Amino acid sequence: MDRFIIEIGTGVDFHGQDVTKAAVKAAKDAISRSCLIGLDEVCGFTQDNIDDNVLIDVTIGSTRPDEVRTDEVKKCFPVGKVNVQAVYGGLKTEGLYFTKFGDKDDSIEIAVASVSVKIKK
Repeated sequence: MDRFIIEIGTGVDFHGQDVTKAAVKAAKDAISRSCLIGLDEVCGFTQDNIDDNVLIDVTIGSTRPDEVRTDEVKKCFPVGKVNVQAVYGGLKTEGLYFTKFGDKDDSIEIAVASVSVKIKK
């Protein structure tokens, strides 16, 4: 498989310290800047064969990678075979502690996503 595109995204959970929410936002941020028109116009993939010809590798950097629900991140990608792995990274920084917003402490969780789309020639 050949790499077709690589995108990077960031996601933040300002309240609730949910690393999965931050990871999903990071994945969506990465893919929001791309229109993969080449999958159709250059590669000739169709709705019927795209899943067999596209592989998407997603790496999520998070301060608590063991808590990232990778199945939730996979749902961000409408096509292809998707592999998601969570690794240590991201950022935890000081925020606001306000229980009515769902906060467990005064931190903000930030995740980073690297999305690599590979195609079969």
